[in-house]
Amino acid sequence: MRKLATAAAIAGLGLTGAVQAETPNRLLTILTAAEPQTQLMAMVLTMNAIAAGAEAQMLLCGPAGDIALKDAPDTAASGQPPRDASPQGMMTSMMEANGLKVQVCAIYLPGKGADASILLDGVSAAAPDAIGAEIVAPGTTVLSF
Repeated sequence: MRKLATAAAIAGLGLTGAVQAETPNRLLTILTAAEPQTQLMAMVLTMNAIAAGAEAQMLLCGPAGDIALKDAPDTAASGQPPRDASPQGMMTSMMEANGLKVQVCAIYLPGKGADASILLDGVSAAAPDAIGAEIVAPGTTVLSF
């Protein structure tokens, strides 16, 4: 009886590993911080997660939403040490090179009294239900800055 229980436990472990292997490694970066250094670090970590194999998307809310503006403030577009990279530059680079999906919070545009025409090409407003589902989806890691 004990051998049967051990065999079942080992078989169960193998099945768990197979299920985990099929679950995609996804990353949702939620960025709200106004500080350019924090914004840039969020971009750096997202970029490195993509390089390590993650499927990533980014949600920009509050002051961080300004990174997605065509007419972004200097803090979003100016280079930061040590490599003179900007939050907006890294974000657009990941969008172009890696297909990073970038969205602003659903209340960002209404809060600005504007529509999507003020956003960079490829950036859209998020649907709260879709973001909520992504947060709880198996295999999703949420980074919040």
